[in-house]
Amino acid sequence: MNAFPYGPLMIDLAGTAVGDLEKERLRHRLVGGVILFSRNYCDLAQLSALCDEIHALRTPRLLIAIDHEGGRVQRCRAGFTRIPPMRKLGEWWDRDAAAATVGAQAIGFTLAAELRACGVDLSFTPVLDLDYGISGVIGDRAFHRSPQAVIELAGALIDGLRVAGMACCGKHFPGHGHVTADSHLAIPVDERILEEMADDLLPYRKLRLDAVMPAHVIYPQVDHRPAGFSPVWIDKLRHEFGHAGVIFSDDLSMEGASVAGGIVDRAQAAWAAGCDMLPVCNRPDTVGELLQGWQPELDAARSARIARLLPLDEIGPIDTLPLCIAGREACRKLA
Repeated sequence: MNAFPYGPLMIDLAGTAVGDLEKERLRHRLVGGVILFSRNYCDLAQLSALCDEIHALRTPRLLIAIDHEGGRVQRCRAGFTRIPPMRKLGEWWDRDAAAATVGAQAIGFTLAAELRACGVDLSFTPVLDLDYGISGVIGDRAFHRSPQAVIELAGALIDGLRVAGMACCGKHFPGHGHVTADSHLAIPVDERILEEMADDLLPYRKLRLDAVMPAHVIYPQVDHRPAGFSPVWIDKLRHEFGHAGVIFSDDLSMEGASVAGGIVDRAQAAWAAGCDMLPVCNRPDTVGELLQGWQPELDAARSARIARLLPLDEIGPIDTLPLCIAGREACRKLA
């Protein structure tokens, strides 16, 4: 067997089926996963067929991921339960913390079970950023301003994901909530010293996370590089926080990644800093450039970490499962 069955690149697709060039690229040794977007979804049957097609391309099968947090970040809508923005869970927690925690677990199960029933392996969730009321791009994607509320609600949501057989990915380490700039469009800078970031870091200290995604944010009091390109931050995550799972870079096509240079420079900077998997989204031209021009020294340990994100069993029918019914009811309650 290939010693590196999961390469470090996660790439996307143009439409609702896999094109011939995309099949070729998905079989490349540098590719380990696929990220899906709204353009890749029509209905449940089409998504299932697409995931089957992707999974059949290689053995072991590629990792299929999606941003499916709820609220405005939910790529699949028709036929799926409408997941509320996580701030709704935070508001419920303010009214009744125990009930909100139970609801968060049920919602996590529903989120994961519905995706897994169609063949999607991983959702990039939960958002662990604190809601300072500053960041428009985070906004209601955050559970709460209180780190304890985030820990309890995100922890319960993660429990629900895991009951459904799905891993979790906490983001955006060490915290995107205290900057106004959107890292999709700009290069955010958070001027706080490390001690002032203690609340933001608590969820990463307390929660057991299968994967973490660093922010394309610069924290100059700690390092001059964005967190996803920073050996300082990634070493801290690995050794001080004890994170043994996957580290995803955020999308290398985002403006917040531009400080590292062109796409090959960005990939190399994230890889050298310690990221295991590097999403490259909405830029098929740069995917071609990477596959031709980037020659990293692959790492069996990183490949093995990615492999552990894939579900171990089949999900089976979900509609009559009590936790799925409870999750759907909680979503309706928070709509």
